[in-house]
Amino acid sequence: MAGTNWRNQTAITEVILLGFRDLPSLQTPLFLLFLVIYTVTMAGNILIVFVVVADQHLHTPMYFFIGNLSCLETCYTSTILPRMLASLVTGNRTISIKNCIGQNYLFASLTGSECYLLSLMSYDRYVAICKPLHYSMLMNNRSCLFLATGCWISGFFASSITTILISQLSFCGPNQIDHFVCDIFPLIELSCKDTRIVDIITFTLAGIFTLPPFLLTLMSYILIISTILRIPSTTGKHKAFSTCSSHLIVVTLFYGTLIFVYILPKSKAQSNLTKVFSLSYTALTPMVNPLIYSLRNKMVKEALGNFVGKLFLYSGIQRK
Repeated sequence: MAGTNWRNQTAITEVILLGFRDLPSLQTPLFLLFLVIYTVTMAGNILIVFVVVADQHLHTPMYFFIGNLSCLETCYTSTILPRMLASLVTGNRTISIKNCIGQNYLFASLTGSECYLLSLMSYDRYVAICKPLHYSMLMNNRSCLFLATGCWISGFFASSITTILISQLSFCGPNQIDHFVCDIFPLIELSCKDTRIVDIITFTLAGIFTLPPFLLTLMSYILIISTILRIPSTTGKHKAFSTCSSHLIVVTLFYGTLIFVYILPKSKAQSNLTKVFSLSYTALTPMVNPLIYSLRNKMVKEALGNFVGKLFLYSGIQRK
């Protein structure tokens, strides 16, 4: 009977991302807001990548991971915000099923990679502060490259599994997704076939990529803060505590919203809240990470000043 019902339904090839359609009077303000967010995010992260690569003083494990994070978030933001901006301007919210699956693949891959990269960065700070004598041995160039590569590969590998499963589904509607991005669970709901296996695998992978990294990050910062509290210098203690607490707030916001969206049970009444929480890890976190991890740092500020100075000097020579 289920097979007969499926055959009687028309397969869809396009879906409509409803996004913020229920806020018609705010389309222009939302466009301007997201345009500013996208511009600041791209400028900040691209600048960090250039500075980390160009300045020899920043060729250390910490800045290597920060450069990876900025590179990741440049790609991550570009999979979501440009299309959202275009839909706010034109009003065209239609996307093909293939492009929707493709966007989900990139979005999920980069999100998973960032989950583990942030936990790796917290572990790096833990070793540097709590185990300084072992730092050069544990975080050498080879291990850093291996760990960073593992973060990238794990995200794309896990997302490939769910993407292969989703691509084998047939979609019969309704052809609307109440979201601004082709997220996996709303997309699965459009399928005509039995999706229990896909749901279980997706939920399992979501748990693997959020809960363990979050717990590792939380444990690392708890140990870091307990070590900082034993620092005799009040000034050094305040500065280190301020830096670590800001890191902890951002990563808690990132992991917390991911856990709410992908792990905790939800009702249809929570769809608007889900969209708001999704904005946190798709727009807010990539924008503030360059400030939190890099631009408050003295060495990065000096490197940035040198980079901008050389840029102006080079442009002056070119004009002559």
